[in-house]
Amino acid sequence: MSHSNLKFIQREQLKVKPKASELGFGKYFTDHMFVMDYSTEQGWYDGRIVPYGPISLDPSAMVFHYGQEVFEGMKAYKTEKEGIVLFRPNMNVKRMNDSCDRLSIPQIDTEYVLSAIKELIKIDQEWIPEGDGTSLYIRPFIIATEPCLGVRAAKQYQLLVIMSPVGSYYKEGIHPVSIYVEDHYVRAVRGGTGAAKTSGNYAAGIKAQEVAKDLGYSQVLWLDGVENKYIEEVGSMNVFFKVNGEVITPELSGSILAGITRDSVIAMLRSWGVPVTERKISVEELFDAHQKGQLEEAFGTGTAAVISPIGSMKWEEQQIEIAGGEIGECAHKLYDSITGIQRGTLDDPFGWRQVVK
Repeated sequence: MSHSNLKFIQREQLKVKPKASELGFGKYFTDHMFVMDYSTEQGWYDGRIVPYGPISLDPSAMVFHYGQEVFEGMKAYKTEKEGIVLFRPNMNVKRMNDSCDRLSIPQIDTEYVLSAIKELIKIDQEWIPEGDGTSLYIRPFIIATEPCLGVRAAKQYQLLVIMSPVGSYYKEGIHPVSIYVEDHYVRAVRGGTGAAKTSGNYAAGIKAQEVAKDLGYSQVLWLDGVENKYIEEVGSMNVFFKVNGEVITPELSGSILAGITRDSVIAMLRSWGVPVTERKISVEELFDAHQKGQLEEAFGTGTAAVISPIGSMKWEEQQIEIAGGEIGECAHKLYDSITGIQRGTLDDPFGWRQVVK
């Protein structure tokens, strides 16, 4: 498919845009969306930008019954010097293909899809909020649409891209979260779908999240599904620990999502000369490090929050406070540096910013 084949149907009556103070996350959606279909006979075809609205699916569409679905999350920002920019979007579309491979969904043409996303952004660019910490969240996703109850890979799919203006994640400043170490429920196992960005992974984590909130904690720290001792992710984010001057993050062993923010944090820390190690780290090792006074910081990383500092953690009968319950120096510097690159207020030595022309 070529960019020139992209169809555009304009919405007749544009929506009233919400105030920046009302945005929240994922509550409002722009005027248009991108849609593209797939069949085994035609491949991916009929790429089009159409008015945002409901889609029609047969009740037997295979996504409802066997969960063939993948998605991505990325953001667009308005900058003073470069106009509208994206942050490392090539990694998002590449990761979507990685997820497609795991879910037996046909590969997408990453260049075409990224160019279509940019066209969609340009059409709905007035939806990009300009308040501090705000952005336009972009959600590409693929669903199996073939009407069939046979247990196999579908023969028909639909790719959609919807966009939502989102408010600042930290309206009142960055506040470290409290974490409950989950030792009953499992998020993913090696060989499963943990390394793919698919809805089933998130559905599987909701119960544990509810239990943690009932106990007064903000997030769940997931352990591995085999030995139930090695740290994997925190909530739906990758996680980092600064121990005795070294930053440690769980290795990508097949059950952990390869986060774009995770990759950015590792590259940025190494550029600063901070030692970073990707390896297994057990919850016992972490709590021992705290007892020795060596656990300096802990934080999660992801598209929505960028950096989410961890202020306290509970495991079995042990409750610990990290960095005095405040955001650590390293986490704070990472947040300021990454968001500065995203918003164009800082130089981009890594070439991560991509202008939407």
